[in-house]
Amino acid sequence: MTLQQLLDNLNPQIVGSLKRAIELGKWPNGQLLTDQQRALCAEAVASWEARNLPEEARIGYVPPKKTPCGDDDEKPLTWA
Repeated sequence: MTLQQLLDNLNPQIVGSLKRAIELGKWPNGQLLTDQQRALCAEAVASWEARNLPEEARIGYVPPKKTPCGDDDEKPLTWA
């Protein structure tokens, strides 16, 4: 099975299960994930999210700041 075929067969429930396995480091049956399995699951989740979710809904999304040095609504530092 190619990565493309795998991604075509994924759905939100399966992706959720893969995310949980990555978080816990084990499959639902309790068997530990190998480092290679964890990396492949992460790649599959990231690829599926890139195809099916808007950018702001993906894992790891950090909203951009309004200005390079920070947002305008941030309070300035004060020294006590």
